[in-house]
Amino acid sequence: SLGNPRVGGTCPSSGLKIKLPKKTARRYPAYELYLYGEGNYAEENKNLLLTGIPVLFLPGNAGSYKQVRSLGSIALRKAEDVDFKYHFNFFSVNFNEELVALYGGSLQRQTKFVHECIKVILKLYKDGDFAPSSVAIVGHSMGGLVARALLTLKNFKPELINLLITQATPHVAPVMPLDKYLTDFYTAVNNHWILKAQDLRNLTTLSVAGGFRDYQVRSGLAFLPRLSQHDSALSVVSSAVPRAWASTDHLSIVWCKELILATIRAFFDLIDENTRQITQDPKKRMSVLNHHFVRHPAKMYEENPEAFTHLTGAFNWITVKASKWTYSVYNGSDGKYFSFPLASHRKSYSHVYCENSMLVRKYFFNVWGLFIKMCFNGFVASFFLFLFSFLFKVVMLKLLDYPSLSHIVIQVPPAVGNKYTLGCEFFKEDSRTVQLPVTHLFSFGKYSILKPSVYRLHIPWSYEDSITVAKVPSLAEISAKLHIAQPHSDSSLPELNIYSSPDCQYEVSKAVLFYSYYPFILVFQIVRFHAGAFPVYIVSNILLTYGGQLSTLRSTGQCSDFSLELVRTAKPYKVEPLISIVVFNWFREIWESLSLPEVDAAVLSSQDAWFPLVSLILFLFGTGIAYWSGVFFSTSLRLFSSLWLTLIRPPELQKDKLITPSRLCGMISLALVSWTTCGAFSVLIVYLQYLFKVLKVKAQSSGDSISEATQSPSNNKTSAEAVNSLKMHITVLNLFTWIVLLNLPSLIYWLKNLRYNVRLDPDPCRSTAIILVCILEILMNSNTSEVKSSKLLKIAAKVPLPLSVAMLAFGRMHLYRVPHFVTFSLLLHVLCCFV
Repeated sequence: SLGNPRVGGTCPSSGLKIKLPKKTARRYPAYELYLYGEGNYAEENKNLLLTGIPVLFLPGNAGSYKQVRSLGSIALRKAEDVDFKYHFNFFSVNFNEELVALYGGSLQRQTKFVHECIKVILKLYKDGDFAPSSVAIVGHSMGGLVARALLTLKNFKPELINLLITQATPHVAPVMPLDKYLTDFYTAVNNHWILKAQDLRNLTTLSVAGGFRDYQVRSGLAFLPRLSQHDSALSVVSSAVPRAWASTDHLSIVWCKELILATIRAFFDLIDENTRQITQDPKKRMSVLNHHFVRHPAKMYEENPEAFTHLTGAFNWITVKASKWTYSVYNGSDGKYFSFPLASHRKSYSHVYCENSMLVRKYFFNVWGLFIKMCFNGFVASFFLFLFSFLFKVVMLKLLDYPSLSHIVIQVPPAVGNKYTLGCEFFKEDSRTVQLPVTHLFSFGKYSILKPSVYRLHIPWSYEDSITVAKVPSLAEISAKLHIAQPHSDSSLPELNIYSSPDCQYEVSKAVLFYSYYPFILVFQIVRFHAGAFPVYIVSNILLTYGGQLSTLRSTGQCSDFSLELVRTAKPYKVEPLISIVVFNWFREIWESLSLPEVDAAVLSSQDAWFPLVSLILFLFGTGIAYWSGVFFSTSLRLFSSLWLTLIRPPELQKDKLITPSRLCGMISLALVSWTTCGAFSVLIVYLQYLFKVLKVKAQSSGDSISEATQSPSNNKTSAEAVNSLKMHITVLNLFTWIVLLNLPSLIYWLKNLRYNVRLDPDPCRSTAIILVCILEILMNSNTSEVKSSKLLKIAAKVPLPLSVAMLAFGRMHLYRVPHFVTFSLLLHVLCCFV
């Protein structure tokens, strides 16, 4: 389904860089605008005397402007087929491959730059005969969100965009909400589209999701918010798109051949012959998109299809009275009309179903019907078909919906070098419908289907149908996985439609397989929906362990090992009951009446993406990851300290002062680095400094343990204190490691744009970084002897538990809050060193 990979990606392509106004180029030095072109077409457009229809492509997270080649090359071939009567000019924006999915500080900047690009593009056509007044936009991933954000700009005119197509764009929420700028940007965009939905009717929006193969952006996030769903918005999954019927990963959706063809065909069908631009009629735009992306009737798009058709050709008329009918067409067969009288079937049957298979594309299967006298006069009414695959087309009519219909007529064209099969059957709906109960979380149920030819899982509340073609005989399995939950206002049921030969025997069963691989599919579904919450649950487990170590230090005077304390302290019953009650309506009403911040679990529950067992499973996942990461960290530390001990003989352990003039200068220097450059950079520096300090202490304690027999009692006591301090430092480093990882995207963004600006602006972790630098400069020189005698140790040991609960309550959809909870806990630790 992916076609030729060379069609997209970062393959070399010809692109003409558009010169921007000096003010725009100076304000956005890292961004550029290109016009796609190749061959003679590129040569002809060197002078920018453009006469086509402008389309702007916006790449996504770390995306390349060269990805426009997928659309541009296919559109160019299509234009050549019509002798350039109509053609499109594809522009592309170079966003310097910024990580906007992880760092939201540049999203507003990108949005404003796109606005400037649109104005520049339209100026290129101002002297043309058919000058456009608007631009169509295709946005991949975060590029689609940037396109939607254009409408939130104060000076932006909505009429500058008439069509927006997004590919695998997370519209609902960010995949990883790592900073406040990212979540605020989403809130502003979605609130605008919900509150101003009536003002967006002139903009036609199509969102295409990648399906289950897209592991980066699950399709549920790619559906436009429900409250903004109006007559001009459409969301589909690639597996439900006619002629594609396949899932794509996050990148291949840009160059999937079938999706690109559907997009380009839609573009050409949207052209208004009078203006030679995309039509200004919103109803026609939606009609075209529905034709190509929802329900393809196996024929070319017709804006005003004729309700009556004149039957031509001196074909034989044959009356069929049987309830089941099959007809095979071979090479050299003459054309025929088959007439099915309905009067004799209405009492016994409720539906009629007709199909054809192995039909060459230049013919399409027509089903007509009207009064018998009108059929004899050669005029019939036309019904639409449903295209299931390139070789399989069906139509199904409910007889009660057509009470005046007397006959159905099928026209079979002459077969010239073709072979195909037609079949019709009258049936009663009750006899062909079986309702099966929905499997619950731990049933591990799936549907096993034996010997069908085509089956379709239809989800009535969203366009996420999946279609599978199977050979006969065969055993096929369908896992009924959904991308979005059923709305509360929708009472419809999912349907599994089986299209098989009436002579074929088949069996449908619901299997419960505890012993198979299916539990892994269930786990994968949970991970696919909630993987972004893993850091919260991992840090929550480590924070509980940290509190347990402080409590043990207070009660016994000894600091326990990280792994042992994790097993003892990190228990789900300590946090899960409090997290579970927030989903109840009565609790939410009380919580809202107090004007407190919204709990993330309650938000997810309102989106039908949360239930109590999910939190428990994620907590257990977090426990496992925290345990093995601790084992890996301790093992690595032991190996590197052994290497250090082999190369350098460390001095004996000595008690360090918490604050010295040199350390104070280093603290101030790192705070200045954080303020003037990048907060994440100073955090990384102090992290490496802390890691080096712990490595040094580990090597010293290992060296002292070797010569323990020759040491004095006072030295043995110092060595024991060093071991306790080392255990505490390892836990603090585990916490600090996750803070560094959560702030890493802003550091990468800063390093990549360092040539344009030394200071990261805006910086999501500048203030937190300054506080952390001061805390860790003190902690890395502390020891447990100072802490265990503190009056604040009891408070410091108990605080991590409520902080862990608060982290799970408010950090699930706001990962940038996690460092704040950890920083507060470490601040109490520092105070214990002085009080």
